[in-house]
Amino acid sequence: MNTALTTLGIATCDGEFVASYSAKGLASLNFPSKKDAGPDAPQRVPAEVRAWHRLVTQAVKAVLAGKDASELPPLDLSAGTDFQRAVWAAMRKIRAGQTRSYGEIARDIGNPKAVRAVGGACGANPIPVLVPCHRVLAANQKLGGFSGGLDWKRRLLAREGVMPN
Repeated sequence: MNTALTTLGIATCDGEFVASYSAKGLASLNFPSKKDAGPDAPQRVPAEVRAWHRLVTQAVKAVLAGKDASELPPLDLSAGTDFQRAVWAAMRKIRAGQTRSYGEIARDIGNPKAVRAVGGACGANPIPVLVPCHRVLAANQKLGGFSGGLDWKRRLLAREGVMPN
């Protein structure tokens, strides 16, 4: 199995996101940070990855504008456990402007007592924004946590017209 990743930046008005691709598809998406300045050296980018990156760039910009992504490339979620992948699949069904609670996701995947584990799977999500863990809230519409930080979670939800408690 080829585990080499191709890493490319996505310039947005909110900073540069960093997307990493495996041979199977988009493997991770990182929020902008001062230390992430995209790839360190020029790299040969396969045509398939260039096509995937165009889709990811459009999708990130759509979500940052408060909309759903219209199309995504293949997602390489193979680093997750079966449970995590089930949670991530359930999150992908949440449309822009909608939210679900950790408990609702646990029920959706047939494991209603796994509320804390759902929170853990949200935190382990390698492709935030596009696998919209920001749309998963704690009980009583409270923010809960977020791997990108609560400021990002608030910002993304506000752009979708959602104002949690």
